Amino acid sequence: MSTRIKPQPGIMDIELYVGGKGAVKGQSNTVKLSSNENPWGPSEDAKQAYRAVAGDLHVYPSGDHGPLRTAIAEVTGLDAERIICSNGSDELISFLCQVYAGPGDEVLFTEHGFLMYKLCAQAAGATPVAVPEKERHTDVDALLAAANENTKLVFIANPNNPTGTMISASDVARLADGLPEQALLVLDGAYAEFVDGFDGHADLVDERENVFMTRTFSKIYGLGGLRLGWGYGPAEIVNTLHRVRGPFNVNASALAAGEAAMRDVNYTVKCRETNAQWREFLREKLLGIGIACDASQTNFVLARFGSEAEADAADQALSDAGLLVRAVKSYGLAECLRITVGKGADCKRVVQVLQEFKDGWVA
Repeated sequence: MSTRIKPQPGIMDIELYVGGKGAVKGQSNTVKLSSNENPWGPSEDAKQAYRAVAGDLHVYPSGDHGPLRTAIAEVTGLDAERIICSNGSDELISFLCQVYAGPGDEVLFTEHGFLMYKLCAQAAGATPVAVPEKERHTDVDALLAAANENTKLVFIANPNNPTGTMISASDVARLADGLPEQALLVLDGAYAEFVDGFDGHADLVDERENVFMTRTFSKIYGLGGLRLGWGYGPAEIVNTLHRVRGPFNVNASALAAGEAAMRDVNYTVKCRETNAQWREFLREKLLGIGIACDASQTNFVLARFGSEAEADAADQALSDAGLLVRAVKSYGLAECLRITVGKGADCKRVVQVLQEFKDGWVA
């Protein structure tokens, strides 16, 4: 390998992102509860729209994503001209760092926030700054205290991944109002649809020039395999992001399925209600067997054990039973496991395995 061909400084310091486990060697009957996917999958309308594109795969997709942006606008009441679509919301996070942060700049996020905030900041040459949370909740005062003249971006997920916790709209507004004038607040709404009546703080975006919102089709809409996201923000910021995105960054199948999924409001409501039912079942049962678990506003719960060793042993017990969950050591939560809310039978199996595990566990 040539020693003269080298990446930009800092690139090799970026840790590779590792997703949730999808399989266990030697096991064929596994249930994946490690990536917060919708266990019921996409709606029938979305699947039909996806299949309908098969005959036109030789045609380039819409470059302006017009039909999808229109669907989003009609369902949410937002301005279609201020919506931008992307190859998953991760792409928007990358674009934001590429455009607004660089060497000498700082990108803030909470200590247990989504790993891509740090990775994308590093890729842009900026300095990532992890800010302490307060009992696994975003701490607005800590973020404001950490912000300075070098701060260009502040990322928070609300509800947050992997904690599942959420802060109030008034706290988010206080954060936006208290940031330095050169800083952009990015609200990651990947799990917004799981909160009944919640718009992802779109109203704050409309009221301010320093707030941008990202959303995804990977969670409640069940389209993680197609990689589709969208964002909403001030016109100036959206127009700037268009300058760095590829002309055909979203494929035709994703655009078609996303439009159908967005319009199938009844299916989205059904998924939200069913998820809430089994999420509360799972949390209550975990609490009942002595496993700490914060109230979650998402499609997962964060189970907290007494130690890292106990969490590792519980993870192994679940894996041995064919239940794949997410260890979150990389998020600074070594004593925790993030468990996606699966179908009813899956949730019951998780509880049964963990009950047996707790009965036999010796600290």
